[in-house]
Amino acid sequence: MAGKSFRSIFAGVGLAAVALVATRTVAQSAPANAAGSAKPKTAEEAFKNVQVLKGIPADQLFPTMQFITASLGVECDFCHQEGAFDNDDKKPKQTARKMMQMMFAINKDNFDGHREVTCYSCHRGAPKPVAIPIIAPSEHKSVEAEGMADTPSNAASLPDADKILDNYVRAVGGADAIRKISSRIQKGTVNFGGHKFAIEIFTETSAKRASLMHLPNGDSITAYDGHDGWLAAPGRPLREMSGADLDAAQVDADLRFPMDAKNIFSDLSVERKEKLGDREVYVLSGLREGQPPVQLYFDEQSGFLLRLVRYAESPLGRNPTQIDYSDYRGADGMKIPFQWTIARPGGRFTIQVDQVQQNVPIDAAKFAKPVEPATPEHKPPPQ
Repeated sequence: MAGKSFRSIFAGVGLAAVALVATRTVAQSAPANAAGSAKPKTAEEAFKNVQVLKGIPADQLFPTMQFITASLGVECDFCHQEGAFDNDDKKPKQTARKMMQMMFAINKDNFDGHREVTCYSCHRGAPKPVAIPIIAPSEHKSVEAEGMADTPSNAASLPDADKILDNYVRAVGGADAIRKISSRIQKGTVNFGGHKFAIEIFTETSAKRASLMHLPNGDSITAYDGHDGWLAAPGRPLREMSGADLDAAQVDADLRFPMDAKNIFSDLSVERKEKLGDREVYVLSGLREGQPPVQLYFDEQSGFLLRLVRYAESPLGRNPTQIDYSDYRGADGMKIPFQWTIARPGGRFTIQVDQVQQNVPIDAAKFAKPVEPATPEHKPPPQ
């Protein structure tokens, strides 16, 4: 397996899914602050040799690095020296600092400090920006033509968000069927790049969720116990969830999401109608205080949720995660997706469920945080 494809795909949790392996950037996270700490650490307090990103919360450094790798299509070692991330030996690291300062200045001087220009604005997934317009391989629609579907006249004919969510609840079996589910155990396989591994996912209505991917050298675990979340991979230190990871884990652990969606999002609006493959879908935008919007794609005919797109904020830009759901089947009076694909700029992976058990006891140890032996502090890549 190519090292890049294995390391770059997994960086967070997905609705009804979990990240299976932390990326090299994520896995080298510094320990979380002690419980009861009055003030979270800043990036320069937690990591060595931070020069440009001073003052940002320490837990925002890794999403920032992930945004850079996605925008440039590179890995950590493009700028950093393995085992000595604080060193300044590589020229691309010096260049990256200048580029970030330039980006901040452009937004400050031209957009009143709003983040309109990002690394991706110029790089588009390549280490070097493309300076010459690209000739498309075939004729394509103009921006004006593509935007016609979103005209006010069409928007006025769309159903409201409550109706679409009510259809979703009915599609999966109805409110009574949803309320009857107290736990769920799913077993199947995860496939990335043609490599398959067994996976087990345990969920309780008490907002607890844990997944175990069985790798040849041990289990990769992602868990949320109702309050805290963490990721553990073989040979890597345990990483506490924070920020967008923790927020996503809370949503993922909700077995009653079809019913709870109206409460999770303080504002839901129907943005447009579009094609997703061969299906007509309604696209809803959900807002929550202090969080980027979440987009939900519902099948016009079946009412099922077919896609969810959410974002993790970073000082440089938003990191997107797209989850596609399919293979809905009945299980104890409910219909749930037996397959979902999680995609990020670095790649994608698919989980296929083979067995489902519901309303069965789950050992509390599945949601217990592993106790790690004390290890020397390992500093992650600074910028």
